[in-house]
Amino acid sequence: MAEIVMADDGVAFDGRTGETAPLGGAEAAFVSLAEALAARGHRVRAYTNGAAALTHKGVDWAPVTGAMPDAADLYIANRGDRLIGRVPRARERIFWVHNPGHYLKKLRYVRALWRWRPIIVAIGDYAASTVPRWLPSRGIVVIPYGLDEAFRHAGERPPPPPVAAFTSNPLRGLDWLLDLWTQLVHPRVPRAELRIYAGPEVYGAAGARHAEAMTRVLDRAASLADRGVKRLAPLPRAALIEALRQVRLMLYRGDRNETYCAAVAEAQALGVPAVVTPLGSLPERVVDGVTGVIVADDAAFAAAAIALLTDDVAWRRMHLAALERQRGLSWDEVARRFEGFIR
Repeated sequence: MAEIVMADDGVAFDGRTGETAPLGGAEAAFVSLAEALAARGHRVRAYTNGAAALTHKGVDWAPVTGAMPDAADLYIANRGDRLIGRVPRARERIFWVHNPGHYLKKLRYVRALWRWRPIIVAIGDYAASTVPRWLPSRGIVVIPYGLDEAFRHAGERPPPPPVAAFTSNPLRGLDWLLDLWTQLVHPRVPRAELRIYAGPEVYGAAGARHAEAMTRVLDRAASLADRGVKRLAPLPRAALIEALRQVRLMLYRGDRNETYCAAVAEAQALGVPAVVTPLGSLPERVVDGVTGVIVADDAAFAAAAIALLTDDVAWRRMHLAALERQRGLSWDEVARRFEGFIR
């Protein structure tokens, strides 16, 4: 059994949060990795903002503002530069990066990386490509996110009604999608629905800072009910799985700042075909022409959406391919890869 310490100083969450409220991708990943490492027999202590002192699913949670251990077999600092040097006598030190790595050029990050020389873990090939190679570290390693088992064991189902979904940050292309939906897609498929599960509450303090802009886009969506658009609240994980099982298609433009896109990964694992553009990490999430379609322009996006909303044969082919090829890594496998850093 190894002594493992993990720390995050971003939004407030702990191991219980995702059971009753939606969590952002990085926060959900932090919880999932901590629980998977604990399930593999390690002592895992997790420190976050807002955490009460408690043990949940084998993980000991505590506030990151309090004292942390001086030593550990493995220390995983999540995102923040102020965390890199915590647990000074850790035998192995990981800096887990979830966003594009350009921000690591800031002096405060360079200083911390220079002093502590952690291994940098990125969550995909695109994510790793954004980390400057000259940064002081002991190397950059790619370990993708895992997917919860509930997403990885979906069964085959008949073609659903023409219902599409959007389950990401509303500032990541939702305005653009609403334009395409109202101008090109819905006129051709008037029975179709676009269900939007999104809101600033998912993103903690960052969501609060951008709440006005997010709400503006979501209010626009709510005003388009006569064109098949339904604005719905973001969902905790169990409810989201059930909602995605009812939809036929995931529609998402993507964003250059997105390094994994759990929204598309989860939908694909459940057998939901996706229409996306080649922005950011999306080419890593969709197998073009097999589990969905990656398109380069608006007209092609609308055409692909219309085809998958109306063509049961094409939908079924991609549905089965997604179930076969897009299960992703289990969190147990991700935890095993992190275990490999322990000396």
